[in-house]
Amino acid sequence: MIVTSVKIDCARITDWPSFHAVFAETFGFPAFYGKNISAWIDCLTSLDAPEEGMTTLHCAPGTVVTLRLDHVRDFRKRCPEQYAALIECSAFVNWRRNEKDLASVLALSFHD
Repeated sequence: MIVTSVKIDCARITDWPSFHAVFAETFGFPAFYGKNISAWIDCLTSLDAPEEGMTTLHCAPGTVVTLRLDHVRDFRKRCPEQYAALIECSAFVNWRRNEKDLASVLALSFHD
């Protein structure tokens, strides 16, 4: 399915296992998803490449998926490590793609 925005309910994230569970469920990561931040980066780097089988949600080449982060203020207070990783690793996904002359694929939108 091609999407332009994906809602992430940050109230559901309380630790690393729930962080990975929420993203795996939302994006349809493959069964072999490693449930670590490197695997998270790998999956989201391929959002515009459905043939790679890393997600069931995709965007058209040259477009971005906006992660709508709901309840983000409480998430930042409750899970500062996961919050920081989400910000840094989203930027890394785009940097990694830009290094390969590919367009950025992620944007973040913060909501309380």
